[in-house]
Amino acid sequence: MRTMQGILLSALLLPALVTAAPTGWRPLLEPAELAEILAATDNVRPIRVTGNYRRGHLPGSVASPYEDWRGTGRNPGQLRELSDYTALLQQLGISRDSPVVVVHEGADAADMGAATRVYWTLKTLGIADVAIINGGYRGWVDAGLPVSTDEITVPASHYQPAWHNQWRVTTAEVEALVEAGEGNLIDARPLGFYRGLRATLGRPGTIRGAVNLEYTSWFDDSRLMAADRLTAAMTEVPPPDSAITVSFCNTGHWASINWFVMSELLGRENTRLYAESVAEWSAAERPMDNQAGRLEIYRDLTVRWFQDLFGNRP
Repeated sequence: MRTMQGILLSALLLPALVTAAPTGWRPLLEPAELAEILAATDNVRPIRVTGNYRRGHLPGSVASPYEDWRGTGRNPGQLRELSDYTALLQQLGISRDSPVVVVHEGADAADMGAATRVYWTLKTLGIADVAIINGGYRGWVDAGLPVSTDEITVPASHYQPAWHNQWRVTTAEVEALVEAGEGNLIDARPLGFYRGLRATLGRPGTIRGAVNLEYTSWFDDSRLMAADRLTAAMTEVPPPDSAITVSFCNTGHWASINWFVMSELLGRENTRLYAESVAEWSAAERPMDNQAGRLEIYRDLTVRWFQDLFGNRP
């Protein structure tokens, strides 16, 4: 297990990432901003992770289904072996200094979690310059920008990635934080999951000491809010009482949105993603809060059933 001191110093001890960002590059790009960048340079690699690639994509995009980035066991939040990601990045022609745009469909807020999770994975693998389109592919189309149906293949790279753990926290490290009563643990799931009334993988409830900040808090429909409104929404995040903020959900999908906004857009230092999240945490007898009883769960299910039936679900 890495010590608490090791967690805090890891970002300082790792080598700096090489950067080759085009002019105007930033983590979240509006469609028109990306169009200008693509018109000015030919070394940006757009990768399409959700939606129907064959029906249309950004010119020059390659298909890279989200499933290829996720775990293969019971918990899709688990990271794959480094050798798997090495083969994937090489197949996509990505090198350390490749600026990469991760393109999701833009269907809704949850869909953006695919883009933010892949963004986080790319950074964790040492890719310095990664961006996401606000609104995804649909935002690009709505802006009247050109699309292509050509299937793109690219020359393979020879990149050998290494883990960069300054954005990642492991189960063992979360255990140490919970035991010490340290760390700002942020549960990104809808309130019913946080309260222990719903569960998908693992036991109901939340990690001991966590607070709830649902991933949808940052959105207007399928788009992230303007910067000033994101800053205002940040007031819902507890002020840091330790050097580490941990974002988690069920499998690190929704939580990657909270991580992206807090770390990449709002600059909260040392914000980490717990990739394996509650699916792994609750698989063993680790401490949890909000473990509702069966009667509470059945009551919640009944209320939601009636709300769905009569069309008045909030």
